[in-house]
Amino acid sequence: MTAGRRHRTAALAAAAVALVTVGCGGDPPSALNPQGPQAERIADVWWLMFAMATAVYVVVAGLIIAAAMRGRRAPEGEARPSRITDSSFIWVGGVIAPALILGVLAVVTVDSTNDLRRAEPGALRIEVTGYRWWWDVRYPDHGVVTANEIHIPAGRPVEMGLRSADVIHSFWVPELAGKVDQVPGQRNVIRLQADKPGTYRGFCAEFCGLQHAKMQYLVIADSPADFTRWITRRQRPPGGPASEEAALGQVVFNRSTCGACHSVRGTAATGTSAPDLSDFGSRTTIGAVSMENNRVNLAEWIRNPHESKPGNLMPPTYLPPEELDALVAYLESLE
Repeated sequence: MTAGRRHRTAALAAAAVALVTVGCGGDPPSALNPQGPQAERIADVWWLMFAMATAVYVVVAGLIIAAAMRGRRAPEGEARPSRITDSSFIWVGGVIAPALILGVLAVVTVDSTNDLRRAEPGALRIEVTGYRWWWDVRYPDHGVVTANEIHIPAGRPVEMGLRSADVIHSFWVPELAGKVDQVPGQRNVIRLQADKPGTYRGFCAEFCGLQHAKMQYLVIADSPADFTRWITRRQRPPGGPASEEAALGQVVFNRSTCGACHSVRGTAATGTSAPDLSDFGSRTTIGAVSMENNRVNLAEWIRNPHESKPGNLMPPTYLPPEELDALVAYLESLE
């Protein structure tokens, strides 16, 4: 089997696993379950389109049934005169009615689009950059950098600048906002708000390569007080290792290739080609929501990340068991 075919097979398998995971992990995120004003506006447009489409279906189906019943009641060889001529039927059903429907949808869509693009005073600014296959998250007004988990305060508008570092991605949180593309060399903007605290799953909605199906993220809406505490804690560098094992893990981290790709604030690790790990211990998932963040999964991810996420750019790291355990302990201590 060629390398290209293996990659395509792996991509299909990853997509299938992601679909099964979403289906078995509870209710999947739905744009028809809006949890914010922007998502609610989009859902309103969808329901309007659905209502109009249903009305058209009912009318057309009714006309078909009426025509069939009328044809059966007419005496053989005798045609009943119709009050509606062919030309008037074409004008009303083929021109006037579609024009009215499309006109209403056009006005509502343009008005909704303008409303979604309107800047809100006091909005929290966040910059999100899509990579293959993870998300870099920055809070420029607070000097905070994280990855794959986006914390926002509930009830406050958020303005996100969207960029891509490689190919075209698409940022989509179904319960909070619509889709906005992330295009290399271009900054787009999405505005959203969560009405109440909760965790909302987001996706890349543009096929971007082998691990597109596992390029996800979490938007975590905190209460305003919890968000203030979260942002204040992240503005400080992580504390030093809390145990001898974690201290050994820090040595292993800096000695191996980890520090060349990843960053940890306040340390010699200043890599920029992989996610910032300064608050890794507080994150709930590994590999852009590929798996739960726990000791077993983390050790497996370090040992061979391609086993669970084939094609990602992180190389396998082969370490003696005691050093691997120490590295896991260090990463878990980063909060």
